[in-house]
Amino acid sequence: MSTVFEYIKVVFGAFLIYLGISTFAFAQYSIPSESMVPSLEVGDRVIVSKFAYGFSRYSLPLNIGESLPHTDSRILETMPERGDVIVFAHPITGVTMIKRLIGLPGDVIEMRAGVLFVNGVEVPQSGAQRVLRMAHEGRIERATRSTETLPGGVSHPVHEFAGLSELDTFGPYTTPEGHLFFMGDNRDNSLDSRWEGMGPVPMENLIGRAETVIFAPQGCERHSQLTCPRERWFRPFGSTNVTTD
Repeated sequence: MSTVFEYIKVVFGAFLIYLGISTFAFAQYSIPSESMVPSLEVGDRVIVSKFAYGFSRYSLPLNIGESLPHTDSRILETMPERGDVIVFAHPITGVTMIKRLIGLPGDVIEMRAGVLFVNGVEVPQSGAQRVLRMAHEGRIERATRSTETLPGGVSHPVHEFAGLSELDTFGPYTTPEGHLFFMGDNRDNSLDSRWEGMGPVPMENLIGRAETVIFAPQGCERHSQLTCPRERWFRPFGSTNVTTD
């Protein structure tokens, strides 16, 4: 019995340590979809800083916080910066999501023929190149990769298909107070804040800031015609020197 009791204490202690770290420090998440291509590929694992924006009921691991009451504020709340890649709880379904922050409270977001405007100013893109890539589950797709520079100076890659999609025309839309506007880097393959099934995300729903990729299972097959995925291991998600390579 004493051995069993000691085993229980060790397991319980380990669980408390895990709970503390995954609530207040760091957690990791696996990427389930292609909405953040080319920054993230399906199966990538990202490390997330839970303390970046303060804490709410969504900071608790294992969905423990779902039963806690709603609140309009966070403990030690810090406003995110435009361009951050953020993990959050979907405002309607509660599913864990990862997208890039495009609009802060009060920002006016608009898409005109696939071109992003923030507060009436066109967000510039540069370095456009055509790519032929191996998509999830073996599909081959053609797309254009460019570097987009958001207001404030954060540059990041975007991935777009030829022609116009349903979400290439949007707004103008004013981001409500206490909410944030998110978009995927894979602009034509992302159900994000432009979509009525998601919309803006309350600050309360933030889980943490994605810092970098710590595991990237999809490498480069060096096919003669295919473009390799971007180098992602331990690289920042936004900078002033992002390339489309």
